Amino acid sequence: MTDLDVDVLRTAYDRQLRARPPEPLPPGVTVERDGPLLRIHGLDRGGFLTYENLGGLTGAALDELIARQRDFFAGRGQEVEWKLHGHDEPADLADRLRAAGFVPEDRETVVIGPVAPLAATLPVPPEGVRLREVTSRTDLDRIAELKSAVYGGDWTWLADGLARELAAGAAQPREVPDSSPGVVDLDVAVSGPPLVVVVAEADGELVSAGWVRFVSGSGFATLWGGATLPQWRGRGIYRSLVTYRARLAQERGRTLLQVDASDASRPILLRLGFVAVTTTTPYVYTPNP
Repeated sequence: MTDLDVDVLRTAYDRQLRARPPEPLPPGVTVERDGPLLRIHGLDRGGFLTYENLGGLTGAALDELIARQRDFFAGRGQEVEWKLHGHDEPADLADRLRAAGFVPEDRETVVIGPVAPLAATLPVPPEGVRLREVTSRTDLDRIAELKSAVYGGDWTWLADGLARELAAGAAQPREVPDSSPGVVDLDVAVSGPPLVVVVAEADGELVSAGWVRFVSGSGFATLWGGATLPQWRGRGIYRSLVTYRARLAQERGRTLLQVDASDASRPILLRLGFVAVTTTTPYVYTPNP
């Protein structure tokens, strides 16, 4: 693993991160299994479909599986995202999703990097910017406003989802890491919440934000967010948020970081030592009003 073998990393990603429900499960969230799929709803504005693999399903059987998910969420009047990976089989899965009414959104690159070298680097934001861990609803609402300013649209649902995750994490018992080979080091791991949210502020203005999830029973911490106001980009804020969260991951005994990287963040992460292992494209079905 020290040589960052792409095939090994992709296999670890499939086995340790995919087809997993949120942990701990916030109240009101439902996880159901339909064949090889996990169907998750009640977490935020819509539903989510994930799997490690489709178990060799092809043809009419696969079309029926896809149609059941579409019809389930259509009946609820909710959109649903099918997270399609570049190495998923069968090869015509994307075509079958489109035929069922799912629409592809922007493709991202799944990148994985080692924790240790990043954690050894001090997170140094530019002068006048400070990093702070947050849990209050006021700060979460500010993050939603930041995302709206950067990407447009109404991101209120994000604050709701993060608040529920933080509350569920605060109520859970101490983490007990898995003792299987290749996962968390039992001699290193320490207790802590499964989600940590970090913001970057300048003169009281929120200029960037990101969060880290610690996946139980795995060697991974996963990084999310990273939205930065346009006028603050190119100053090292995103990099400092990455290294800050890497240090948190090291404290918790994790050895690998994973990110679904946008086209903007991918070059930064590759320079920091991450490697690309696959791609991921959200295929979204939206019911007619």
